[in-house]
Amino acid sequence: MKHTFLFPNFFSTVSPQLKIQIERVCVFLEREYSARCCLVGGAVRDRLLGRPVKDLDLEVYGLDPETFAEAMVRLGANGVGKSFFVYKYGDLDIALPRREKKVGRGHRGFAVEPARDEREASRRRDFTVNALIYDLRSRRIVDYWGGLEDLGAKRLRRVDPETFIEDSLRVLRAMQFAARLGFRIEEETCRLCRRIPLDDLPGSRIFGEFEKMFGGERPHYGLYALETLGISRRLWGGGLERKAFVRAAREMARWIPEAPEPMRPYCFLAIYTQYSPVPTIEILEAIDAPNRYRRLLESLPKVLPNPTPAFVADYARKTGLKDTPLSCFPSLRRIARRLGVWEHPFEIGVSPRELMERGFSGKALGEELERIRREKLADLAWEAPR
Repeated sequence: MKHTFLFPNFFSTVSPQLKIQIERVCVFLEREYSARCCLVGGAVRDRLLGRPVKDLDLEVYGLDPETFAEAMVRLGANGVGKSFFVYKYGDLDIALPRREKKVGRGHRGFAVEPARDEREASRRRDFTVNALIYDLRSRRIVDYWGGLEDLGAKRLRRVDPETFIEDSLRVLRAMQFAARLGFRIEEETCRLCRRIPLDDLPGSRIFGEFEKMFGGERPHYGLYALETLGISRRLWGGGLERKAFVRAAREMARWIPEAPEPMRPYCFLAIYTQYSPVPTIEILEAIDAPNRYRRLLESLPKVLPNPTPAFVADYARKTGLKDTPLSCFPSLRRIARRLGVWEHPFEIGVSPRELMERGFSGKALGEELERIRREKLADLAWEAPR
C-alpha cells in the first residue's frame, strides 16, 4: 500500500553544493525532457533520521534508455555503470529506475531492464527503510513497503523475499546497517539471511561491508548480526560461545566509543579476536583485510584480566598505546598513562647509538638492547612516572 506525506524542507540540512547540483540536474531534465526526478535510497532514510546526507541517488522517470543516455551526455555526466543505467554528476548518482533478475553467480550476476514505475523500481531494494522515495516535484515522501513504520521501530526488514535472497551481499549489508543505524533485524529477514550462501562474494566487497560495520555507532549490534546470522561461521569457520559473545558485546558497547577516533575502526577486531577461537590472521584473510589492518592486528597479544605494567610497556615498545588497537581497553589506558607510554613509546634509557659508541655492533648490539629492555621490564613497578 502506498503512503505519502509532504516534506517541503528536505534540503534544509543538505550542503549548498549538493543543493546546487540537484537543482541544476532537475531543472535541466524537467525543462528539456519533461522528466520527473526522485531521490531514493539512503539519503531519504538518513534525512528522516536526522543524520548527515552526503550522497544523493537520483532516479529519473519518463525517459527511455536512449533518451536518458543522450540527456546525460548533454548534462556532462559520466557513465559509471552504463549497463545499470547509472551516471555520475558531481556528488550525484543519476539512474533510470530499474528492475533486476538473477541470471548468474555473484554479486553482479543480474540482468537489468528499465522499470515501469516507482513501486516496481523500489522492489529491488534490500530493506524497506532503503526503499523510501522523495518526489522532487511534489515534495512528498513516498513509501510502498512500510519503510516509515520500520524506520520508527528501528527495524531492518526485507522488501521482497524473492528478490532479497538473490543478492548475497545483503547478508553483510544487514550486519553493517545494524551497526551503523542501531537497528534490529526482523526475524523473517534473519531467517532469509541464514539461507543465503556467501561463497560467491569477492573479497573486496566483503571487506567493504565489514569496514562500514567497524565504523558504526553501535558496533555491538553488528556483532549480534555477525554471530546470529552465521556470518562468522561461514566466512572463517567459527563463532563466539555465548559467554564470550556477551562479554565482547558489552566491551564493544562501552569501550570502542572511548578509544581515540583513528583507532576505532580497528577496535572491533581487537576485542573480537580476544574471544575468538579462530586465529586473527585467518579472520583477516577471510574478510580480505588490507595491509593496514594486518599490520595493526595480526600480532595483537591476548589481554589478561589483570594486565601488568610490564605487559603494557612491552607492547608500547614501538609506539604509544594511543596509536594501537589496544587503546580501547580502559585497564591498559590507565597503566599506559601512569607509565608515560600513552602517547610515547617505552624508553629503555639507552639508544643503539650509545651502545655502538661503547663497542657493540651487529648481533651483539641487538642482544644487548634486548637484555636492557628485559631488565627494565623486570624492574618495572607501579611507582612509574605519572
